[in-house]
Amino acid sequence: MAGDVLDVVLLLALPASGKSEVRRYMKHLSPEKRRKEFFMGPSVQLDDFPYVHMMRRIDDEIVSRGKARLFFQSPERPFRDPLDWGTLIHLLNEDYEAFSARAGKEPSSAALLLFDRIDRASKAVGAPARLAALDGETRQAIAGPIEHEARELWDERKPGRKIDLKGKTLVIEFARGGPQGSKMPLPAPFGYRYSLALLSKSLLNKACILYVWVTPEESRRKNEDRTDPNNPGSILHHGVPIDVMLNDYGCDDMDWLEADAERKGTVTVKAHNKTFHLPCARFDNRVDKTSFLRAEPKKWRKEDVAAVHEGLRSALSKLAGLAAAAV
Repeated sequence: MAGDVLDVVLLLALPASGKSEVRRYMKHLSPEKRRKEFFMGPSVQLDDFPYVHMMRRIDDEIVSRGKARLFFQSPERPFRDPLDWGTLIHLLNEDYEAFSARAGKEPSSAALLLFDRIDRASKAVGAPARLAALDGETRQAIAGPIEHEARELWDERKPGRKIDLKGKTLVIEFARGGPQGSKMPLPAPFGYRYSLALLSKSLLNKACILYVWVTPEESRRKNEDRTDPNNPGSILHHGVPIDVMLNDYGCDDMDWLEADAERKGTVTVKAHNKTFHLPCARFDNRVDKTSFLRAEPKKWRKEDVAAVHEGLRSALSKLAGLAAAAV
């Protein structure tokens, strides 16, 4: 924690728990209120969902050319290789490093560059470089239809933007879990324990966790409610297939991580030959407080806003206290 704002907030929860709605609410607050009541500076956002979406887009294009999917078992099923939960974390690490990196040459194809990034991140966790194994004709053929989306993602996250994070709060959103009925601790590469340990040392040195707490059953209900099949790339309205909800997000390991922590109020992460104690607080959304935030702000009711505001204020105040004590 630098000064009176949190440096890095890992916004974690099961799908459809309210993470994106929380981000949306905080975006609508004045900078003064965010800093004074939530200990949040101007926010910079990262999320691994765009990479999941692009992996599915790549698979769809490959299948349309008569070849087998690379990343997912089917459009409605989980990853073929669960190590790709780690692939996503390494892509987020690259995004973080890009904030301070020098600008490079603009790629002639953002899609082909994305292929290289995915392969590099895959190899970092022991998964194969699947896109590099494609023949050149296929790579070019599938790059074309996804170029526009890949270019938008590149423009959002490319090196050379020189984003100064001083006085700001970096919010990194992702969801992790395991099959319904799993025993704890979840085995790698499932769960938060695995993915948190892959975050860069620089991020772990500054990070704290805001966990949006819902039950798996509530997560599945809200996922069904929010799904817009005509907008699969939307942060607020994408749907997760039910097979994935049951087998990747049927439970999570946050309860176990908090109970197993070496220090109360934290999650213990062992990585980079070091032990990190990440301050952790919960925003209780087991009774839905956040779905209304997907509507236009003029439709928000005062009593609903007050419930969200107080829940977030309480959780983030706890985080700020834990982070300040750890300095």
